[in-house]
Amino acid sequence: MTFTPEQDALRETVRAVLERHSEPWKVLCEQVGVAGLAIPEAYGGLGCGLGETQVVAEELGRALSSAPFLGSAVLAAHAVLEAADETAARRLLPAIAQGAIATLAWTTADGTWHPDQAAVTAKGSTLDGSAHYVLDGDLADILLVIADTGEELGLFEADPAQVRRIHSTTMDETRGLAVLEFTGVAGTRIGTGDFRPALHRVRDIACATLAAEQAGAAARALDITVAYTKQREQFGRPIGGFQALKHRMADLYVLVETARSAAYAATQPDVDRARLAAVAKAYCTEAFSTVAAEMIQLHGGIAITWEHEAHRFFKRAHGSTQLFGQPHHHLSRVVPDLD
Repeated sequence: MTFTPEQDALRETVRAVLERHSEPWKVLCEQVGVAGLAIPEAYGGLGCGLGETQVVAEELGRALSSAPFLGSAVLAAHAVLEAADETAARRLLPAIAQGAIATLAWTTADGTWHPDQAAVTAKGSTLDGSAHYVLDGDLADILLVIADTGEELGLFEADPAQVRRIHSTTMDETRGLAVLEFTGVAGTRIGTGDFRPALHRVRDIACATLAAEQAGAAARALDITVAYTKQREQFGRPIGGFQALKHRMADLYVLVETARSAAYAATQPDVDRARLAAVAKAYCTEAFSTVAAEMIQLHGGIAITWEHEAHRFFKRAHGSTQLFGQPHHHLSRVVPDLD
């Protein structure tokens, strides 16, 4: 797994911003341009690929940042791009590239994130229904909606002022989610034709990006745990010196590195991105959950106190497990007989 000098510089810059600023989104957008990474230059973006998006996501994961990158710069931006609507792209993408928060309302209450299903219905240009688990939905300036027209799925833009937005109280307080209720809301159709095939591609990109975020968070959780085992003493010596714990942390290191490889595999040319995105989501979810659980156990009682950050990694791990579909669902995409 190799990175270009530009990707390494991007990683270092994003990490420095996250270390210096408690509210980094504005700086990341204005000085680094992260909100426009995936957006072509013609629409005010940087025109970068999935690899650069994943580099940023990995660093945001290490910091457990609540920046609206995943929902806005990835999910919403790619939805607009996939719609292939030039008028909508010129109207929406420059704002997203500059840091306006956009979101995609799509998921039903069961949280399956299925590309063939929508939580909202459209009768003409009128939207009705309730979308759940909407990333930063209560803060978004631009609301995009997947709606079932009765014959196909379509992408719509809705007026935020007409939508009832309810912030969701979740275990992971670093991930902003909301329920959006549509009752006779006017919607503007973006693009034509059935959006289902495009939504599959959007979800694959989101899964690959989330996998990189999970790999970054897992790596940071392991770093913190290793440092702690070098400080905490038992029987007159650091617990990290005991062979059993050395073996456990060596296994975790292998798990983290293979998770990074799985995440970035989807960036390679001439690959089956859908299949590799499914592998990345399933593998990185399990890897992060395993590392977070070991972090709690190896820290002992301090890990379940509010004062220590271990519980935040544990909550992010379990929250991200549900995002964009659970691991067993994505495994069934790789090996259909597993479903």
